[in-house]
Formats: sequence, C-alpha cells, structure tokens
Amino acid sequence: MIDAAAALLVAVFTATGSFGSSDFFGPSLAGLDADVPPPAFGLPAAALLAVLAWRRRARPAVFVAGALAVNAVVSAHLAIMVALYTYAVRHSAWPRVVPVVVAALVVVGIPIWRFAGADGALPVSVAFCVAPALFGLYVGTRRELVERIRERAERVEREQEQRIARARGEERAQIARDMHDVITHRVAVIVLHATALEATRGEDAARIAERIGATGREALAELRSLVAVLRGGDDAPLVPQPGLADIGALVEESRRLGAEVTLAMDDPPEPRAPMLVEHALYRVAQEALTNVHKHADAAATAVEVRFRSGAVRLSVVNGPGRHPARGLPEGGHGMLGIAERVRLVGGCLTAGPTADGGFALVAEVPWGAGR
Repeated sequence: MIDAAAALLVAVFTATGSFGSSDFFGPSLAGLDADVPPPAFGLPAAALLAVLAWRRRARPAVFVAGALAVNAVVSAHLAIMVALYTYAVRHSAWPRVVPVVVAALVVVGIPIWRFAGADGALPVSVAFCVAPALFGLYVGTRRELVERIRERAERVEREQEQRIARARGEERAQIARDMHDVITHRVAVIVLHATALEATRGEDAARIAERIGATGREALAELRSLVAVLRGGDDAPLVPQPGLADIGALVEESRRLGAEVTLAMDDPPEPRAPMLVEHALYRVAQEALTNVHKHADAAATAVEVRFRSGAVRLSVVNGPGRHPARGLPEGGHGMLGIAERVRLVGGCLTAGPTADGGFALVAEVPWGAGR
C-alpha cells in the first residue's frame, strides 16, 4: 500500500512538474524551464519513476540513479527525496550513503545555483538531498537496532529453552539412576528369597518369609523417600545417603542369601571425601553384588576398598557361577548408571571378565585433597 502510494505521488508530481517548477528552482540541467514538462518528456519519465518507486525496496540504488537521470531533464525533486530516503534506510551506512548524497547535490544544486545563486541553492539542496538521507539513516539504524534486540532476545529464549530441556533430560537420567539403584537391588533380593523359599519346600519357610518381608519394607521405605524428594515437599526426608560405611551391610545381606562374600576395607583417611563420592562407590558395590546374584549364582566374591595417595579403589571380583538366577529382568542400565555416577565425581570405572571365568568391576575415584 505504501509503495503504491509513493509510486502514484512520484508519477503525478513528475508528469505535472509540481514540487519543482522553474519559477522557484530554475531549469533542469538540460535547460528545460517549462512549468509543466512536455508530454514527450513528462509522461515517459513519470511512468519510469513510478515503476522504480514501486520496486524501490528491492532496488534502491536503481531508483536513485533513475531519479537523478530524470531530474537532469525534467523536475523530479520528490522522486529524489524518496529515493535518497529509501537508499539510506536500506543501507544505513555513512560510507555508502555519502557518495550518493553528493551526486544528488550536484544534480539538484547546480540548476538552482544558476537560477537563484548560492543563497537559494544551499537550503533547497539540503532540504531535498541531505535531510531525506539523514532521516533515512536514522530510521534504518533504528530498525537495525530493534532487529538486533529482537534477534538477541529470541536467541536468549532459544538458549534458555535448550538449557531447560537439557536440565530436564539430566534430571530424568538422575531419577532413572536413583530408581534403579534404590529399587532394583531390593526387588532382586526379594525375588532371590522367594526362589529360595520355593526350593526349601516348607523348610525354614518362616525365616525366609521374614527376610522377604523385611526387604520389601526397606524397598517401600526407600521408594517413599525418593518420591517425597521428587515431589519437592517441605517434609521431604533428610536421611543421609549411604556411603562406604554401609558397604558392610550390603555384604551381610549377600551372605544371608548364601553367597560367599568377603570384605576388606582400609580405614578412610582424613579429611573425609564428599558424601557424593562415598555414595557413588556405595552404588557401585550395590550394583556389583546384585549382578553377582543375578548372573553368577551367588559365586564367591571379594569386595575390597583400598586407599592410596589421593584416590580410593573399590573392586568387586567374583568367581565363575554355576547357574544364573531365573526370573530377574535384564534392564541393561545398571552398569551405565554407575559408570555415569563414577564419571561425575571424576573417577573411572572398568569392568570385564576374569581369566577363570568370573567377573571383575573396579572403580577408582580421586579422594580428599588430591581431587
């Protein structure tokens, strides 16, 4: 709509000689001094400038050149003003606008200088050439600034969305690890107790059933604690996370299931490591003992915790098993979860079969001042 209106005004003012008659501005460079241009010059010039004004946003330099060329023959001051404004808006750079303004001053100012002298040429040339260019530079610079601010805000918003999505993904992974570590071990123990109860055919049923009930209650308590933390309520339990001191309880639990598990642990040096490190090592031992029951038929297992200069080394090595436990699901995420936990505290985890057909899992984590 604006382009159509600009094209119409430029065509009318060029064809009629308005806004630039020789009575005030003097003749053109070609010497044509009629108030109304002859149709042989006015109509073609008006049609040409109308088309250029219609397409002025796509080709502002062509519009400027056409307006200056037409103004050398017939009066086209309005077209020059619109062309200089459009060119300055589209480019918004002084080095590119100044040469165009100088060329317009020459084309517009010389005829006026000859007709009215310097007193008339200077203000008219400034009004027709410099003022539209300055206004166009202001508008173009402001548009660029607004566009940059908008793009910057959109980029910040996209980055914020990416950070939120990444945080959600990390939180989901953390929840999955916690769910696996807290629940899988207890449920695996329950299944193993139930299998043993079935094998006893009534013998020691009460004792095994008591163990199943106790393990189930522990699993429910841990699940409730985890759910309370996820809900974020003010009444979320503040129970400390298990650490190295609780590995002995894991070993005792495995022994009650019939596994031959030995534990060798050095006294931890001072200062103690952050609880996050101890908790990661506890989860490694828990996952390793659970896998022994699931895949190695409670084979003989050795758990060692050794401290050396600036690091702690946890190893769980089991011998070959006769038959894996049946009825336990294979999630495949336990090893990935503990490997991620160890990596997050700056350690490394290695796992693989041993020469005698068993399996060894070793975690080494920086400790104390050496972290």
